[in-house]
Amino acid sequence: MLSLSNLSLHYGHSQILHDISMEARPGAVTCLMGTNGVGKTSLLKAISGTHPRSGGAMVLDGRDIAPNTPAHARARAGIGYVPQGRDIFPLMTVRENLMTGFACIPKSEWTIPEEVFTLFPILRDFLNRRGGDLSGGQQQQLAIARAMIAQPKLLLLDEPTEGIQPNIIKQIGEVIRYLRSRGDMAIILVEQFFDFAFELGDHFVALERGRVIHDAPRADTPRELLLGKVSV
Repeated sequence: MLSLSNLSLHYGHSQILHDISMEARPGAVTCLMGTNGVGKTSLLKAISGTHPRSGGAMVLDGRDIAPNTPAHARARAGIGYVPQGRDIFPLMTVRENLMTGFACIPKSEWTIPEEVFTLFPILRDFLNRRGGDLSGGQQQQLAIARAMIAQPKLLLLDEPTEGIQPNIIKQIGEVIRYLRSRGDMAIILVEQFFDFAFELGDHFVALERGRVIHDAPRADTPRELLLGKVSV
């Protein structure tokens, strides 16, 4: 579904990512691991188009994605992005937040899929509540649900368990398992909660100083090996 080849990224004169090559396949969770500041979020921004890459190639579902392709065009091409911090609209209702996902799909498809409410039942009850009045965990559910509106081929999740309560962490894990089981979506997960990531991951990519230092499936990634690569 996604293939990156020698991707690089700069912030001004500082190079953050160096020749990143990796793949993310449908029906699998690819965990992007590493300590704070190694470039994980920057890589998701480069994939989503919120920060253009400096070099290298990106192919999504057989289609070349040029470095200058804007984020909204990538969303229409099938990339769903749930950023760290959620970025929901606090003064808009839950319904209105979900409807912002319509921008990426034809008007004839402007409907909130029932699947959203099956996976996140609380959102149906809170459709008319402002996003800013939700708890952190509820906002995270809303952010994931919003990304699902356009039925993405690739779902990028940046720290989905950050600052939320254990019962919702468990629910988010169940949602990720369900989306993986459908077999039509590739998922890239950035997550500092090691046990959560290791339990869900099918493939692991570890970064250090903006470079890939490990890229292997679960069968070739013992827990102790990976923990040693991502620990401070």
